[in-house]
Amino acid sequence: MQMATDWQDYELIDTGNGEKLERWGDVILRRPDPQIIWPLVSEDDTWRKADGHYHRSNSGGGQWDFQRALPDRWNISYGPLKFHIKPTSFKHTGLFPEQAVNWSWMMDKIRNAGRPIRVLNLFAYTGGATVAAASAGADVCHVDAAKGMVQWAKENAQLSGLGDAPVRYITDDVFKFVQREQRRERQYEAIIMDPPSYGRGPNGEMWKLEENLFPFLESCLEILSEKPLFVLVNSYTTGLSPTVLQNLLHMSIRRKFGGKLDCGEIGLPITRSGMVLPCGIYGRWESEM
Repeated sequence: MQMATDWQDYELIDTGNGEKLERWGDVILRRPDPQIIWPLVSEDDTWRKADGHYHRSNSGGGQWDFQRALPDRWNISYGPLKFHIKPTSFKHTGLFPEQAVNWSWMMDKIRNAGRPIRVLNLFAYTGGATVAAASAGADVCHVDAAKGMVQWAKENAQLSGLGDAPVRYITDDVFKFVQREQRRERQYEAIIMDPPSYGRGPNGEMWKLEENLFPFLESCLEILSEKPLFVLVNSYTTGLSPTVLQNLLHMSIRRKFGGKLDCGEIGLPITRSGMVLPCGIYGRWESEM
């Protein structure tokens, strides 16, 4: 388990009964989480008076109930990295704080590479990894199919003082983009991806992670440079184990380039209980050069 323990502006205060209580800067939010199947020890005033509480609907989706007027968005920092936070209609805030363990890892790899590093960030969302890689000195290509998420990523970069950093922002279908990069013979020293469990391509093609992740990893091999630095795969797919992800990376990237694999869970420490909330899995391949 890799835990994101270096946050100052974020805290997982407490958990129980399918919900988590978090501090985002000076804002307290209460949100559902399917992993939290243990009971809540005590629903005190911190729980009851949370600034925002997301309630799920029996018919799907849900809505926020705010105890006080909040700004449309506000900022938090992780070291030199800064991010806009905004509660969305799907309970999210625009940032997954557990990913900080991966940001720190990739920043260290890039800074110590001793050579220029080009990073391709696929399914890149609001650009946490993009900002981290650019902050460490990499040239970054950020790709996501959602225009609004790409714009959010640009704003996060500007907020972090990286408005002029060498980052390309691409709104496109990830799979089609990788195919075009193959034809253009463009290559990268590092690839980051957070593929969805399910999805549809621009022509209605169905994506199922358990069926399509391995061939997609294989296609990404063609756009890795001759001396790749790392590949990072994140997943929040229920039921996908770190061992399965390790096997996929072993049969694709490690089979071609050798190197080392590290796969496991990522999580967040829970302040009140001292327990850990598991938040997903990661697979890291890195070169031995």
